Amino acid sequence: MENKQKVLQLLGLARRARKVETGVDLALASVRNGKAKLVFCASDAGKNTIKKMTDKCQSYAVMCSLDLTQIELSDAIGSKRSVVAVTDTGFSKKFMELLAD
Repeated sequence: MENKQKVLQLLGLARRARKVETGVDLALASVRNGKAKLVFCASDAGKNTIKKMTDKCQSYAVMCSLDLTQIELSDAIGSKRSVVAVTDTGFSKKFMELLAD
């Protein structure tokens, strides 16, 4: 549980540093143009949203995490969203370390 809290805090920091794209459309665009390094999709998002994001991430070789809920994501970034794309390499490496543990 401690790592999940660290992920959420780091996500808020990444948001303040403007290293994330929020929302389905912006996240998809950042995956397509190669800017997204990691995508968080809420585990309780709609079926179509989850399928769209996981398929797109898989085809562009971007890691897609379904570990967080929509409430957790929204609280971490300060606005109601179900999809967040991390566009910074340093942040994405740290997220992957925390998610792997």
